[in-house]
Amino acid sequence: MTSLEIRDLVKCYGARRALDGLTLTVPRHTVTGIVGSNGAGKTTMMMTVAGFLRPTSGSINLLGQGPFDAEIHNGRFSILPQDSELPLASRPLELLVHYGRLQGLRREEALRSAKEMLDAVHLGDRLHSPIRALSHGMRKRVMMAQCFIGRPELVLLDEPLSGLDPIEVAHMRGFILQRKSRQTIMISSHNLHDIEQVCDHVAFVEKGRTVRFARIDELTGKSNILSYQLASEPSDIPALMSVLPDGATLDFNPAKRILICRYPAGKFTPQEINHALLPALQAQCGLISITQGNSLEDEYLKHSLRTKRS
Repeated sequence: MTSLEIRDLVKCYGARRALDGLTLTVPRHTVTGIVGSNGAGKTTMMMTVAGFLRPTSGSINLLGQGPFDAEIHNGRFSILPQDSELPLASRPLELLVHYGRLQGLRREEALRSAKEMLDAVHLGDRLHSPIRALSHGMRKRVMMAQCFIGRPELVLLDEPLSGLDPIEVAHMRGFILQRKSRQTIMISSHNLHDIEQVCDHVAFVEKGRTVRFARIDELTGKSNILSYQLASEPSDIPALMSVLPDGATLDFNPAKRILICRYPAGKFTPQEINHALLPALQAQCGLISITQGNSLEDEYLKHSLRTKRS
């Protein structure tokens, strides 16, 4: 099942196309990351899905019931825009209760949900503090809590972790992960480490189009690549190859002393590859560390370089 389907979405500002036929399908109960350069169309896509912008052409199917409609999707969908602000004279609890009531929750439900979400973002001791007295990071966490009031089915977050200190970034990553199996979440961010930590799918967006969409483990090779940082150069790579199962290959980078093993995904597990290869590696050259797959940052940079060359 899917929570969001976008087909051939175009958004024009005069002669400029901010979205140029963007197509994307977001699976239900997943966390999907949206990655791209400045001006790629990520924010425009989110604002169009939310109904803040009218598309020039194309279609949006939100939760299986067409484009955004306030009556149909009220309480089922929420968004955190990148540059959103809060009323400075308001207080977190009263503000979130108000938003919950707007979604159709009874006052008791809105109060319970608001307290639950503010506790979850570490603001249980600031329920009645004026918004103007809160730091930028605290305000951001209030806005994050607001997005999850009433447990909407689909949540769009544009740069949700920017402005948070390292401890709160780690906590908010856990906050998002806890909701993966219950809600569908889409995150746009320039921080690829955060995307890699919390998302199970990722879309690369450039020039208003989706240029790549895949599961994180497929994209980064976590299901079929192991990298070995060696203490010294191996003396006999053919001998190392001979202990591997059929279909596995080795590639050695002498400058970095990294040996890369690629193997058919689904046919072998990392444990099976290590069981076969590690004794021979230890005997030949010693082992410093093992890394499963590549980083999302490496994959995105390689993709960007290939795109520029083509």
